[in-house]
Amino acid sequence: METEQAVLLLGGLFAFIIIILLGRRPRRAKRCRWRKSMTGSRGSLIKYTCATCGSEAYRSNGKPDSCLAKLKTPGL
Repeated sequence: METEQAVLLLGGLFAFIIIILLGRRPRRAKRCRWRKSMTGSRGSLIKYTCATCGSEAYRSNGKPDSCLAKLKTPGL
């Protein structure tokens, strides 16, 4: 009887630890969805705004390939 309780206690503890470890995994961030903005374009550069994170980018050859939210903006 005591061994069964010990096995159940250890099994419950093991399951609890596994749940905690799996719950702490990094989550995937939402991918950027770029939208062309005709009002902010400058000459041949077309302004794109991300609908997910709000980043802005100016490109002449199509939408940006990746998220630009984590890039540091240069100081003036």
